[in-house]
Amino acid sequence: MCGIAGVLAGGPKAAAVTEAMAQALTHRGPDGIRLEAAAGAALAHARLSIIDLEGGWQPLHAAGSTVIGNGEIYNYVELGQQFGLEDQLATGSDFEPFLHIYAREGEAAFERLRGMYALCLIGADGKTWLARDPFGIKPLYIMEHDGGLAFASEPRAFFKAGLMAPVLNEEPAKELLAFNYTLAERTAFQGLRRLVPGEIVEVRGGRIVSGRRKAALSRAPADAAGDEATLIGQLDRVLEDSVRVHQRSDVPYGLFLSGGIDSAAIATLMSRLNERPVTAFTCGFDAPGAKDERAQAERVARALNLDWRETRFDEADFWRVLPEVAWALDDPTTDYATLPTYKLAEAAKGALTVVLTGEGGDELFGGYGRYRRALRPSWLGGRPAEPQGATPAMLARWRDEARAPKGLTPLQAAQWADVATWLPNDLLLKLDRCLMAHGLEGRTPFLDPEVARFAFPLPDRFKLRGRYGKWILRKWLEAHCPAAEPWARKQGFTVPVEAWIAPRAKAIGDRIAGLEAVRRVKSAEEVQAVFAKEDAAGRWPLLFFAVWSLIHLEGASPKAALEAAAGPI
Repeated sequence: MCGIAGVLAGGPKAAAVTEAMAQALTHRGPDGIRLEAAAGAALAHARLSIIDLEGGWQPLHAAGSTVIGNGEIYNYVELGQQFGLEDQLATGSDFEPFLHIYAREGEAAFERLRGMYALCLIGADGKTWLARDPFGIKPLYIMEHDGGLAFASEPRAFFKAGLMAPVLNEEPAKELLAFNYTLAERTAFQGLRRLVPGEIVEVRGGRIVSGRRKAALSRAPADAAGDEATLIGQLDRVLEDSVRVHQRSDVPYGLFLSGGIDSAAIATLMSRLNERPVTAFTCGFDAPGAKDERAQAERVARALNLDWRETRFDEADFWRVLPEVAWALDDPTTDYATLPTYKLAEAAKGALTVVLTGEGGDELFGGYGRYRRALRPSWLGGRPAEPQGATPAMLARWRDEARAPKGLTPLQAAQWADVATWLPNDLLLKLDRCLMAHGLEGRTPFLDPEVARFAFPLPDRFKLRGRYGKWILRKWLEAHCPAAEPWARKQGFTVPVEAWIAPRAKAIGDRIAGLEAVRRVKSAEEVQAVFAKEDAAGRWPLLFFAVWSLIHLEGASPKAALEAAAGPI
């Protein structure tokens, strides 16, 4: 895990620019920066040491090629064995086998990777590639300019190096307020785009000359065979294997445990695979009427003999953490789940370096209530599993990005849409930024090619039955960790942001209505109306966007940005 940056065909200033970019990413790579400049390229790697602590430094050279990468290649051991590389490897790095395989197979080597990654490869064949993993777990941003092409793990790197000024891109900013995230390759900054999940592009002379996408989900037929007992046995093997490879680490690892079944499933398998108690962190809310999952998480932790640690989130945390999260999310999402995620990472720092989480379980196994609603007739309250409240033009853009291939069931089409939009641009963005702000690596065992290959083609009846989503996962958990109570009605996950904003609502509305970035996406009257209404929906996204804009567009410190938006706290 790390931060990467580079300039391809950038001229004599490329090395200095790349070093400045890397300096903006030291929170991602607190163990040190390595910089290399050669003809036609400058590469920098800010490292968080996870595997091969001594020998795994990058840029990494092997078989005539060079790579810098952010993330983990989980099947590096198996690749070394499959290709007979044991005697050829000079390091224990998870990225080195890929270079040897590229020397043999060229571009086809990308198909061998099982992991989360954003990388730059300069091949012995003279080709240069930028690539991002199919689910979009790891980020990569690019900009083309007169001197060539620059890339980095976070937008802030381009501003730090003076490659561009942070200017608001209005349409994505409006998407942010409508969806909680921005769509596709566009970012909230003019002139800066991200590689979309699974994108692999060739760069020649500082320009992208070709590209393709590697899909996260298989289009396999939806009538996968197997009775329930057989499929549950397969699920056990697939999930155990995924958790096993996701635990590969030379530094301490643990997990974030909520009261839901996804993290309980990961905890169950980690407990099975580890002799010592696994460290697990849970966040609960200290606020009247707040939904709190700590009691359920503690029951699971006791049943599995976890080293369970709880952390609390209250109103003081809200006002302290809000601007820090806004700083961390230079590519923003207005999902309020960023707040407890950030607090959990803050609590885990020092005890853990690698954290396994349950992201992806709902998308792959059919867990969201909107999936069940989408399958009901309209007279029973059914409606499409798509965002509500967006303008027709904005919703049309979402549908274009979310469009599934032909031949899928309606449920699979809804899953496909989430994997293309909400998952990478909200959930995984949240996880990456909130953990990397504390020098932690987040890993997602559900978002594994082998898990996806098993789960996505399952017949709908093994995902949805009656009022239950994730049917097969619940059946598996019922057998392996009954303390998780997989059939109990869950509280749901909410952060009581409305209660904490309400006493200051009118003053906040008056303050942020006049901010430049806010005026470009909402009129002053619209903003003040949102904060004046008794219905608090819409306040949090606007407040977060206001604080975010002051930090990333106007250069305010997090503390000053919060005070400008909300007044003295």
